[in-house]
Amino acid sequence: MTLHGFSFPTTIRFGAGARKEVAKHLLDAGCKRPLIVTDRTLGALPVLAEFRAGLSGLQVAVFDGVVGNPTCSQVMAGAAAFKAHGADSIIGFGGGAALDVAKVVGVAATHEGNILEYVWDHPQVRPISAALPYFVALPTTSGTGSEVGRSSVVSEDDTHVKRTVFSPKILAKAVFADPELSLGLPAHVTAATGMDALTHNVESYLSPAYHPLCDGIALEGTRIAAAALEAAVRDGGNLQARSDMMMSSMMGAIAFQKDLGAVHSCAHALGAVCDMHHGLANALMIDTVMAWNHDAVPAKFDELAHVCKVSGGGAAFVPWLRDLKGRIGISGGLAARGVKLEHLARLVEIATADICHQTNPRPCTAADFERLFLAAM
Repeated sequence: MTLHGFSFPTTIRFGAGARKEVAKHLLDAGCKRPLIVTDRTLGALPVLAEFRAGLSGLQVAVFDGVVGNPTCSQVMAGAAAFKAHGADSIIGFGGGAALDVAKVVGVAATHEGNILEYVWDHPQVRPISAALPYFVALPTTSGTGSEVGRSSVVSEDDTHVKRTVFSPKILAKAVFADPELSLGLPAHVTAATGMDALTHNVESYLSPAYHPLCDGIALEGTRIAAAALEAAVRDGGNLQARSDMMMSSMMGAIAFQKDLGAVHSCAHALGAVCDMHHGLANALMIDTVMAWNHDAVPAKFDELAHVCKVSGGGAAFVPWLRDLKGRIGISGGLAARGVKLEHLARLVEIATADICHQTNPRPCTAADFERLFLAAM
């Protein structure tokens, strides 16, 4: 038999009020000067001011230069802010973009060169050899699960192509998953990020890679999202639904160490070419790609339908996905979101080059991606 390695190392404090434990945790770890890395919107909101006010005993600075999809220049600016503050630790506070930047600010602050030199497929990739600053993460959305991931996805500033720094060294030392931080999330953001979490779980389960631990987590994460997403979108103050979606988000991110699939290759292309929100891109592609995948692994689709309580078996799973999207306000195809036929060649090129589809249950060629994008228009 082939040997396989598994790892689930992240310490997680989960539940309402978890954010209030951060100050003591950092002080106990010997940290005194944290830099909060967040996005520009959160930086101006009371939720960040309230959190910062609770960090008693710490000398805190804030870098709120994350805007839209995370970029290399944002990471380098965050590293400059880290050095200017004389920081000894990093608090990632926000959604997937802010957390992806936060995870590698410490790399850029303690290592030479540009952060792009540390992406896994750089021809002369630099090793992460120096000790990294102490890093903790607080998610404010429930989608990427970046808080528990060992990768950071940042875009090239000129081409917008997404690149990945991958290393267990960038894992958070602790995650404070407090669903109260997501209570103010608008319905359309809740829907898009929720579909991101659902996509992670579904694609991880369908990946042919061997990881039974992740299969179990992905199925349970799918079940939780299927039961909670509508309620979270419909009633933003529903703390139980918010808690469930935050858990499903983390489970999806833990599970996708098993790898993802063609939905993500399409979404990465849409992000690069059209600057589309990653969760929305997944939502717009998932039913089209799943309809194409079904015949390759019908038994797995039966299992997905079972955990989502979809009557009619695996053949009914894709129609259920389409109905779910409509019920949470994600309607129309790619064309309705500004994607044009003139974008098609570049979308296909980037999706084909993307690594995620290598673990799709059905092999994908450039011609397949062209058909999928056209079908999702």
